[in-house]
Amino acid sequence: MLVTIDVGNTQTVIGLFGPGDGPAGSGPDLLHTWRVATVSQRTADELALLLSQLFDLQDLGLAGTVSGLAVASVVPRLRTAMREMTDRWLPVPTVIVEPGIKTGMPILYDNPREVGADRIADAVAAFDRYGGPTIVVDFGTATTFEVVSAKGEYLGGVILPGIEISLEALFARAALLPRVELVEPPTVLGKNTVESVQSGAIYGFAAQVDGLCQRLEQEVGPATVVATGGLAGLIGPVTHSVDHHEPWLTLQGLRIIYGRNRPAE
Repeated sequence: MLVTIDVGNTQTVIGLFGPGDGPAGSGPDLLHTWRVATVSQRTADELALLLSQLFDLQDLGLAGTVSGLAVASVVPRLRTAMREMTDRWLPVPTVIVEPGIKTGMPILYDNPREVGADRIADAVAAFDRYGGPTIVVDFGTATTFEVVSAKGEYLGGVILPGIEISLEALFARAALLPRVELVEPPTVLGKNTVESVQSGAIYGFAAQVDGLCQRLEQEVGPATVVATGGLAGLIGPVTHSVDHHEPWLTLQGLRIIYGRNRPAE
């Protein structure tokens, strides 16, 4: 079975895909997912131990279960540790998304090497599922927008501060504002400080997504908008522009890219 690992700046998401193909050629089923904090100082041995413990939670043996590994990492130090981990503890065919990997998608960026591996995986998965033009909104440490053409070309995107780090900056600079739970308030018009902050976070970022999608569509034409990332389930439903919520889009993209680079058996 295939393990896919998306190493983000804040969190690392891991998926286990079953063998074979799903209904109507939809690809293998995503059997299990795990989400852990990203710790850039983790060594190869610690990563192997973490994976082994997560698999044990599902009564799975790591070495006997995994037949392939696909990784996207925006943390260079952990990308290196992942290579060392597979060499020492998990000697299976491994694909790490980086320059030289076959993605099946032309990258029309001024410098394709600047595009994050997770952004490429998102774009590949969204185009595979919905065709194009497509806009992917990924709510991670940064909120990113990826635009894919009708021909399946990566056209570019938008990067802006993510919701959680924006709130961290707000709380750090505004002494009288309390930290609040990030949930949708009863109304847009806040009746107290907590509701006012929640309204600004939820509806403010939703309006940001709607405004950017509108401007992007003015440039590329009508597009399918797909939301992913840890906060997509919270922000997506209160936007006007998001058509689909795909919480595991990056993992699906890694699965597809692995298939395009899998060594011949």
